[in-house]
Amino acid sequence: MKITIHRGTHQIGGCVTEYESEGWRLFVDYGEELQGGPKSGTLKVEGLTHGDLTKSALLITHYHGDHIGCITELPEELPIYMSEMGREIQLVLSDHLKSVDNVQQKMLDKLQKVNTFKPGAKFAFGPFSIMPIIVDHSAFEACAFKITAQQRVFHTGDFRTHGFRSGTLPKVIKKYIGKVDYVVCEGTNVHRPDATSVSEPELQKQYASRFREHKCNVIYLSSSNIDRLFGLYHAARKADRPFIVDAYQRRMMDAVTKRDHIWGKSELYQYDKTYPPMTLQYEDNEFRLNDKFRYLLEQKGYVLIARANDRFDNFIERLPGDKHKYLSMWKGYVEVGREAYNPRLASSLGTDYEYLHTSGHCDMKSLRELFHLLSPMSIIPIHTEEPEAFANLFSYEYTITVLNDGESVTLSGDRPV
Repeated sequence: MKITIHRGTHQIGGCVTEYESEGWRLFVDYGEELQGGPKSGTLKVEGLTHGDLTKSALLITHYHGDHIGCITELPEELPIYMSEMGREIQLVLSDHLKSVDNVQQKMLDKLQKVNTFKPGAKFAFGPFSIMPIIVDHSAFEACAFKITAQQRVFHTGDFRTHGFRSGTLPKVIKKYIGKVDYVVCEGTNVHRPDATSVSEPELQKQYASRFREHKCNVIYLSSSNIDRLFGLYHAARKADRPFIVDAYQRRMMDAVTKRDHIWGKSELYQYDKTYPPMTLQYEDNEFRLNDKFRYLLEQKGYVLIARANDRFDNFIERLPGDKHKYLSMWKGYVEVGREAYNPRLASSLGTDYEYLHTSGHCDMKSLRELFHLLSPMSIIPIHTEEPEAFANLFSYEYTITVLNDGESVTLSGDRPV
């Protein structure tokens, strides 16, 4: 088997990895490069963007734009695979954005033809045996893959070990993955090797405490961060505060709750029948705030999940009480001078807010624990700006193969050639 990293050896967004065996090509992810970050330009990859596609396929790890965002540019005949729930959430997202972003209508059309797989169910493509498993990330039902074609490779995708479900990862690895020969691994947080992240359950407790302390709460977070949405819903319920979302955010939550699926059986993804989320209604292109609704909020307080736009800004101004604002996403979006600075979000949030967030990516201590489970001969870092720092951290135990974009490594015998 040969592995080529077409993009992602020295940047976080837009990773594209190719696995080739016996003339068959299996690609993983084809997303957008991060806004404000380094740009490598439009990729031209034989077997992916052009050429003979009869022995090619693309796997998508999850629905974040830097992993799926460019699939609308790919030829129609290229088969694409992603998880059922990942596809469903992307459908909700694209349907919501199609009126303001023409690409999202193309994405909706593309998704109609996407093949789906079930995590934990092995499938094959040419000489490749593919075992997808669920990993915890800030995207719901994100997947990692064990890809086997003579050699066994574990492709981590984006993941973490401090989410609501992360405690099951060692059991899942032992049951579905076992030992592997190579790991292609994300290294997003390598720049802070000694840092550990607050767990999602602990973050939920912190929010519940704040909601008891503050009557009127406004939170800015990604609407596709399903686990965070449900964590905040349960925190609001524990604090006896109405939990308020708009119709789009409610659709995101319902996509999980209403499925006859393992997620629908989890208490985390269940609504309290006596305390369901409140969904904002429209009136004259604004969110309705009639006397009855206002009285309820004056008496009970509220937890509002906000988005950065004029409609929400106007609604928040009309809400009663002294609002306590929170940012529950990466702080770089509101820091002037950062490449990812979002002036619209910064304007809506203002300067008087509390930062309560935890990363969607793995810390280095947890990465080391994963490597001990997998026992690879070699590790290839991707999705990182500092692969050399990654090598410095782990090279005393493992062979770290640092590549540049476009470079390949052939897996042969018991070591890379």
